[in-house]
Amino acid sequence: MIIDFSRYSYIKIGPKIEVKKIDEYNYTDEFLIGGATNTLISPSPPKLAILDDRYKFISQKNGYLRVGAKTKNITLYNFAKRHNIAGFEFLAKLPGSIGGSIKMNAGVKEYEISNNLAALKTLSGWREKKEIKFDYRFSDINEPVFEAVFELKEGFDYLLDEKLKALRANQPKSPSLGSVFKNPKGDFAGRLIEAVGMKGMTKGGVRVSEIHANFFINIGNGTFEDMIYLVKEAKKRVYENFGIFLEEEIIIL
Repeated sequence: MIIDFSRYSYIKIGPKIEVKKIDEYNYTDEFLIGGATNTLISPSPPKLAILDDRYKFISQKNGYLRVGAKTKNITLYNFAKRHNIAGFEFLAKLPGSIGGSIKMNAGVKEYEISNNLAALKTLSGWREKKEIKFDYRFSDINEPVFEAVFELKEGFDYLLDEKLKALRANQPKSPSLGSVFKNPKGDFAGRLIEAVGMKGMTKGGVRVSEIHANFFINIGNGTFEDMIYLVKEAKKRVYENFGIFLEEEIIIL
């Protein structure tokens, strides 16, 4: 299938190229893009793939939730809210799909997708959570995720839901890839980028957000080159001023 990443990607940057639709039987080492919520696609990326729609489901049985990796985060959030299930409140404002969120251990503060995870199915079969290393915005999963099983806990937390939504209220609404950099230990990437004078800085059609400096937004006709320039500039300035090496949270292909 052909995907135009200038329309499909959350930052609205990228070429129009062929993307393979995969399942558990036809994967041949392509890069799985998911919803392209945190992925910057270059004009000449590696071979790309997207999951087949068969991995878009939620089922509830014997105290567990079984969720297809192509299921959107907001879909699982709504399911949990509707069925009074706890542990997925943080997904309300988190873009993307379950498979990609598990691979990067997405979350808000200490509320992470791996917290309630019991097991997942990858190309090599089913794996229990204890077999996988999870850390802040990290997992050691290096193959496609097809589905996941989560522990089912009753009691959707409406107060936590509102609290987490409020935390995301200061994020820009313009097209972006979310947080560009991981927060270094004991500090915040947005604070550091602002401190080196880059808040509001613009290169071509991409701007360091004036609302939150760790978000780089497409203000119109932004390009891959514009984004890369600002990413490199932020890393350079923060290292020169603070001796801190910023690590990308986004994926660059």
